[in-house]
Amino acid sequence: MLKLSQLCRVLLATLVSISFAKTVNAEPTVKLTVVVNGIHHQKGEICLRLYPSERGFPTSNNSEDQSGCVKITGSSVKKEFFGLKPGTYAVAVVDDQNGDRKLNKDFFGIPKEGFGISKNPTVSIETGTPKFRDASFVVNKDTTVNIIIKYSLDS
Repeated sequence: MLKLSQLCRVLLATLVSISFAKTVNAEPTVKLTVVVNGIHHQKGEICLRLYPSERGFPTSNNSEDQSGCVKITGSSVKKEFFGLKPGTYAVAVVDDQNGDRKLNKDFFGIPKEGFGISKNPTVSIETGTPKFRDASFVVNKDTTVNIIIKYSLDS
């Protein structure tokens, strides 16, 4: 009976040490806060997509790391993304007026809804859609980025 008790103690001690080892080796995560400014109205939602790489950036709705929409309540909104691994990210924003959660464009590919990209790069007919490298930023601690909504292409 004594040997069974000792075996139980050893087993319990082993399980406890394994659980502590997993906690110590857990990869740290960070929070990204995105503030979207320059909203022109009080209807619809601002939808944000967070991309961890150039794959699908900025228009794909299935290659983002996280996404979400925020109801418009003023000239700016804030969205927080939690549990991110430290790394390089870019954010694409749409002022979604019709609820389809994508950027609607006209026949020529010009946005019909407000849009924004992290680091606020120039978006014009000449520059085209921004590349991930022009919009990406490093997140290795809790970070806040500001994006300005555009309702037309830059001149």
